[in-house]
Amino acid sequence: MYYIPFKRDTGMLGAIAGDVIGSVYEILGIKTKDFPLFESSSRVTDDSVLTVAVAEAVLTDGDYLRAIREVGRRHPDAGYGGTFVEWLMGDNPKPYNSWGNGSAMRVSPVGWAFDSEEDVLREAARSAEISHNHPEGIKGAQAVALAVYMARMKATKEDIRKEISNRFGYDLHRSVDEIRPDYKFDVSCQGSVPEAIISFLEAGDFENAVRNAVSLGGDTDTQASMAGAIAEAYFGGVPPLIAANTKARIPVDLLPVVVKFQSTYMRK
Repeated sequence: MYYIPFKRDTGMLGAIAGDVIGSVYEILGIKTKDFPLFESSSRVTDDSVLTVAVAEAVLTDGDYLRAIREVGRRHPDAGYGGTFVEWLMGDNPKPYNSWGNGSAMRVSPVGWAFDSEEDVLREAARSAEISHNHPEGIKGAQAVALAVYMARMKATKEDIRKEISNRFGYDLHRSVDEIRPDYKFDVSCQGSVPEAIISFLEAGDFENAVRNAVSLGGDTDTQASMAGAIAEAYFGGVPPLIAANTKARIPVDLLPVVVKFQSTYMRK
């Protein structure tokens, strides 16, 4: 396989862009792709904060527990779930058997940084099991990381669909239009990761992938973050206007990690 030069921002910005775009629509439950991408209140949430934390661990010592707790604690109002807050702020954090999509929303840097399927699956599991050690929590993280890896390695959409379906048992043969009418807010990996991947599979470009994910009307920031992560790798980056609007909203302490990760793992 050969890397194709990317001419636009690449390397985990897609996950952050999806999070920012989806951040204002979570409570609205919208069921349309016709919405403004950015509002004055659009912001990074826990999805972005923890994605940057995983990136920091990858860039430094590989200690996901340390990085997530250090970075996460600097942003206590990012919108974490209640049980995760206890884990984040507690003195003796232990995995709590979670199957929530928190493991999958933060994992995309792994798909960018490691260069074999075996390494990607191993590191995705390591990043998940510090908190989300339920089999579904680990599986969700591995599915997103593997999809990002395959996308940046220029696998076809059909190859990605087949591999993820066969390996993880997800039904990826539904369409966004079929899912949307009855889809409800679902923070489980098994109830959100397949839908995010389908949002990417059905899209013709980065923006469409994010719009698909938000239009399902569920956990919109996380859905769009996961779909955006895969779409960025597949389509060769984040469009300039979306990238600029996203970067303008990244907190000053997180932006250097994003820039360093991009410069380290941007494939030439």
